[in-house]
Amino acid sequence: MASETQTAAAPQSASAPVIIKVAIVEDQRDIREGLASLIKFTDGYECTGSFRSMEEALEKIRFERPEIMLVDIGLPGMNGIEGIRLLKESYPELLLLMLTVYDDDEMIFDALCAGACGYLLKKTPPALLLDSLKEAMSGGAPMSPEVARRVIKLFREIRPPDRADYKLTPHELRLLKLLVEGRRRPQLQDGCGRFECQGYYHRVPHAQHLRETASAFQVRGRRQSAAQPPRLEKR
Repeated sequence: MASETQTAAAPQSASAPVIIKVAIVEDQRDIREGLASLIKFTDGYECTGSFRSMEEALEKIRFERPEIMLVDIGLPGMNGIEGIRLLKESYPELLLLMLTVYDDDEMIFDALCAGACGYLLKKTPPALLLDSLKEAMSGGAPMSPEVARRVIKLFREIRPPDRADYKLTPHELRLLKLLVEGRRRPQLQDGCGRFECQGYYHRVPHAQHLRETASAFQVRGRRQSAAQPPRLEKR
């Protein structure tokens, strides 16, 4: 009898619906409550929390951890881009989907580099927003059409040259050879001379290409962003 009960129960547990746990970080109350209601009253979704600031989210997310978060950028206090960097450090597996009005290149680039899995504009229809959450959970990178076009344009602009001549000095070539061999910094200093090694790290070709790319987009480095957070106009 018990085996029959277990056999009958097996298909029921196998067909149990998958629930996507979603949290929201949005300072505008009407938008925040509207998103929370959409998620709460849609089958297959659960709203684990809605927060008006990134500080509140960072403090309370540990009590009921979501699988994915909808994050605004223009928040009071810490902005969304700074916040997702911190969230990614504490919760690497957490998916962070931007939902904002900002559609300029710098915001898109900064958000994706900070760890966002996708970038949606707030005019996204509710049904498409829900589909985008599913897409992100399935390993996709949902983006509004306007944002996707900008991302394609950015990648075309940062395409590296077919042949790059970095004009490294003999000492820099020697340092690069030591780096390729896996030497640690003290070994590099012993091998090249302490004075000669200082400042050469930033001239390694890969780092130089990254700097050129960042300069092309006028993107500030992490240290500068942390020291002087960009002031975002609330919309």
